[in-house]
Amino acid sequence: MKFFTIAALAVAIYGTAGLAQNDFGPLIAPDALNAGLSGNAPLILDIRGDAFAEGHIPGAVSAPYSAFRGPAENPGQLVPEDQLEATLQSLGVTFEQPVAIVHEGNSDTDFGAAARVYWTLKSSGLTQLAILNGGMTAWEAANLPLDTAASQPVPSAIDITFSDEWLADTDDVAAAVRGDRDAVLVDARPASFFEGREAHGAAERPGTLPGAQNVTHSVWFEDGNAIMDSAGASKLMTTLGLRDDAEIVSFCNTGHWAATDWFAMSELAGVPNVKLYPDSMVGYSKTDNEMENVPGLFQNLMNKITPN
Repeated sequence: MKFFTIAALAVAIYGTAGLAQNDFGPLIAPDALNAGLSGNAPLILDIRGDAFAEGHIPGAVSAPYSAFRGPAENPGQLVPEDQLEATLQSLGVTFEQPVAIVHEGNSDTDFGAAARVYWTLKSSGLTQLAILNGGMTAWEAANLPLDTAASQPVPSAIDITFSDEWLADTDDVAAAVRGDRDAVLVDARPASFFEGREAHGAAERPGTLPGAQNVTHSVWFEDGNAIMDSAGASKLMTTLGLRDDAEIVSFCNTGHWAATDWFAMSELAGVPNVKLYPDSMVGYSKTDNEMENVPGLFQNLMNKITPN
């Protein structure tokens, strides 16, 4: 079991010209997205919720992150396929039009929302996807135009089949823990969660998966806003000792921070067999499967009353 705390190696904003289909994603820079607004513009999904009304990219559609999340007792849980399909239809999502995902961009934690939506859309069959690198923070820092008018999407008739190609469920993870499935388990949470000193409010037990490596989601960033480029992600994977020929399962508390690890390894570093465990430790801790770094009752109580 390993815990890595090294800093990210480099930050680069990906893509500075054109929105040609074969060049679209997985990241897009503010100037590139702005340049594309006057041509065959992508569908811009702004996942920030209430902040949308305060100012957004012209033409963007409000698509709150909560629409892509599960209930309070298990926020990482998958949205039922029919419900997700109805949401995508209402937003005007199609397979033909590229989609740019816009988050706030105020922290490395915030990036997880964009990565989780990206993963959901990719698993739904979309292939032209990009995250605005640095989010609205980078857009505004570049003094690019803002709009406050509500955008009314044209509903689509998209028909999705959710793929399990990039998905690991609890049975898959339990099999990996038992040694019946050959997979590298990657815990994307900060050390306090990995070491069992802190737990999500909806989790039954603190702790992590036996044999997991702690690759905190923040290692892929340098300044908290823009994630590193593909070359940096590949180099960092090598530094961390993560093999690119193995199945990797990324998890956290609710599939949020884990989505960042998944995105960095799968979409930036180009590793082919990276999966996201959406239910993550909130879901897993509700089972009787084996866990590691679980404190005793007294220590758990002390952890709750003593600041980390």
